[in-house]
Amino acid sequence: MSPPELLDRVRSRLALEPGRPTRAAVAALVREESGGLLGDDAVLRAVRDAVDELAGAGPLEPLLRLPGVTDVLVAAPDRVWIDRGSGLELTDVRFADDEAVRRLAVRMAAGAGRRLDDAAPWVDVGLPEGIRLHAVLAPVAASTCLSLRVLRRCSRSLADLAALGTLPGASEELLRGLVHARRAFLVTGGTGSGKTTVLSALLGEVDPAERVVTCEDAPELAPAHPHVVALVARPPNVEGVGQVTLRDLVRQALRMRPDRLVVGEVRGAEVGDLLAALNTGHEGGCGTLHANRPAEVPARLEALAVHAGLDRAAVHSQAAAALDVVVHLRRGPGGRRVEELGVVQRSGDLVVVEPGWRADGGPCPAGDRLRALVAGSSP
Repeated sequence: MSPPELLDRVRSRLALEPGRPTRAAVAALVREESGGLLGDDAVLRAVRDAVDELAGAGPLEPLLRLPGVTDVLVAAPDRVWIDRGSGLELTDVRFADDEAVRRLAVRMAAGAGRRLDDAAPWVDVGLPEGIRLHAVLAPVAASTCLSLRVLRRCSRSLADLAALGTLPGASEELLRGLVHARRAFLVTGGTGSGKTTVLSALLGEVDPAERVVTCEDAPELAPAHPHVVALVARPPNVEGVGQVTLRDLVRQALRMRPDRLVVGEVRGAEVGDLLAALNTGHEGGCGTLHANRPAEVPARLEALAVHAGLDRAAVHSQAAAALDVVVHLRRGPGGRRVEELGVVQRSGDLVVVEPGWRADGGPCPAGDRLRALVAGSSP
């Protein structure tokens, strides 16, 4: 029996087994199907090849185990990239062809109870191993694209981040004061800028007597705090039912007596519920938001509020009363760091975000207002 034939037989048998195949189960099937017809070296090679394709993340598994890896990206069978915090790096991992990439994507999606085929050509789902899978099949993409995000639990303290250079200058002191004064804030930045890490560290500064309720798409926040209730969203199953959205979680969280309401990533209709909650006595609430610059936050909130049925005037009015500060991060050649602390304030009928502190020492027209907020007084 040739190795390809052996692999086909093992693949067929695994298709009849419930659940996700383990590496040990794949290896046992290879040995059983070979029936002693292959030598030791051939069996070892067959086991390795079968395990790579049929268990875990296949040939991407070693990349996921590399220290510091946050993302593994397959753009084509011969173009596999990783990100270790300093930009994308091309690896020497190769797939035989696009069909091999597709098989891996379909298997991983099925293991999480999601459908991925020509009728449903993309998927976005969390895997049991703490990995977020996003895949788009050809021909929607030129070739099957696979993105794996390693969801590392964020448990660093502010002191840890300061030692790493993430909190330059006076930012560490200002951020501590922001939390202790129970100000509402958003942590903003681009993908991979460290928003969740900084938010988790800030939650570690919350008074231990307070109850923190977090709402996330995937469980990433792990603050060093004794009273955290973590709620996690859930996608629909293969029948299209059972979905639990972030908006659902925010509404449930409001019934759980939170002292601090936290939304891991504000990106849809939940923005309306969050702003409403922060306007009804839930001080010190916070979350993260994708934004290129602090000044663009009002426009981002406008765009998201459409999903919540809020018009422009309503979202600006809500934001003006609910939010105090924007903590903006940027990832550069030197790593991730806090770049600006912006103050949310009214400008006529709208809200704007003006710099209160900048890492580059630039002009800060809202500097006095930020210091008043941190001190706990009314600006």
